[in-house]
Amino acid sequence: MFFGMRLNSNIKRSALKKQVLTVFRDHVSFGKAAFFQKFGMDFVMGRREGSFLWDMDGSKRLFNLHCNGGVFNLGHRNSELIEVLKTGLDDYDIGNHHLMSKARANLAQMLTGLMPGDLDYAVFGVGGGEAVDLAFKVARAYTHRTKIISAQGGYHGHTGLALAAGDEKYRIPFGPSAPGFVQVPFGDPKAIEDAADTDSAAVVLETVPATLGIVVPTEGYMRAVRRICDRKGLILILDEIQTGLGRTGKLWAFEHFNVIPDIVVVGKGLSGGLYPISATVLRKPLEAVFHKDPFIHVSTFGGAELGCLVAQRVLQISSDPDFLEHVNRVARNFAEKIEALRQKHAKFLMGLRYLGLMMGLVLKDELSGPLLTKTAYDHGLLMIYANNNPCVCQFLPPLVMDAEQINGVMLRLDKAITAARRLKTVLSVKNHVEDLLGKAKIFKTN
Repeated sequence: MFFGMRLNSNIKRSALKKQVLTVFRDHVSFGKAAFFQKFGMDFVMGRREGSFLWDMDGSKRLFNLHCNGGVFNLGHRNSELIEVLKTGLDDYDIGNHHLMSKARANLAQMLTGLMPGDLDYAVFGVGGGEAVDLAFKVARAYTHRTKIISAQGGYHGHTGLALAAGDEKYRIPFGPSAPGFVQVPFGDPKAIEDAADTDSAAVVLETVPATLGIVVPTEGYMRAVRRICDRKGLILILDEIQTGLGRTGKLWAFEHFNVIPDIVVVGKGLSGGLYPISATVLRKPLEAVFHKDPFIHVSTFGGAELGCLVAQRVLQISSDPDFLEHVNRVARNFAEKIEALRQKHAKFLMGLRYLGLMMGLVLKDELSGPLLTKTAYDHGLLMIYANNNPCVCQFLPPLVMDAEQINGVMLRLDKAITAARRLKTVLSVKNHVEDLLGKAKIFKTN
């Protein structure tokens, strides 16, 4: 009811925001509300447009360098996509997942047409975790094996099977994990070779693991994994949920490494930031697992017809050569300017990992990532550290950002790094004093 009220002043806006924070705390997530208020980041999304989002009381504007891992690749409230959705409402709704669908057929044809080899079938879901779950189910059904090999520090979602392929800190609070999963270090083909046995069904990798800290693999690694899978009869699943749809300067990140996977998982950006949708794209032979009973896997809202219309336009935009050239041009510009910042802040900013606009700022230590996340927020930038490697801050701007915005972003980043360095010094002194006081107290008691 709060969002329908007319706001006549900043005072009323602030009062309304307090109400929203209270309701969020009491009915959505006590922990999140407490966390963000503790660190002075109690931002409630209000207006959002292009590369920017505003706090609901209008007091703060952020440039989005997070983009929800790619959900907002094409910016917030992209006008072309909004028009597609509005027009679609004249004739479409969610549709019926049991029945055949023109919208799903058209999207599947377009999506698979943009894939290499015989990746000819697309099964649609709502979110990335659901799409990953299906990839595992298909791999197991096709190979009649059970083990799934994933990378330590990788992230594939929070649903059942996807969660089992991730790090234990996401699994332990919820009890025993699903059996049949093993993790190995990313970038080490021998570890995959050693883990693969006669019961291994698949290897799943993010093409560039974001939560691990934007780790860009070598072509040799990806090709070695492909050879191992071929030799041992494993299904190679590449998770392109964050790296796909132009983020790396090619439509699919695996194109950089000259490999063709057996299954590709797509999500986040496929939604255009407007209508949730994901896809599990299969090589033609794998689709045979559904021939005997095509209803052994269904998704009520997967491939909702309105979402299919939006996703088709997303694919048209994202696959345009001019669009991809823009991504690479902006990436080169950012890389040059970040290198200049690295030289200026050499004791804090250690380097840049990037492939297109899949970027990560490599920082001095694990304290630096959280500090920069906070000071970037204070200086008008929304960016977060990599949860499985806090030494890295993810740097993921909208792919449609104007080149003219780069200097403004870099100016704010420079100020944010300066503030983070100062804050780190203050915290170091504080910790040192507390340590000395603690030792003095122990000395007195002895």
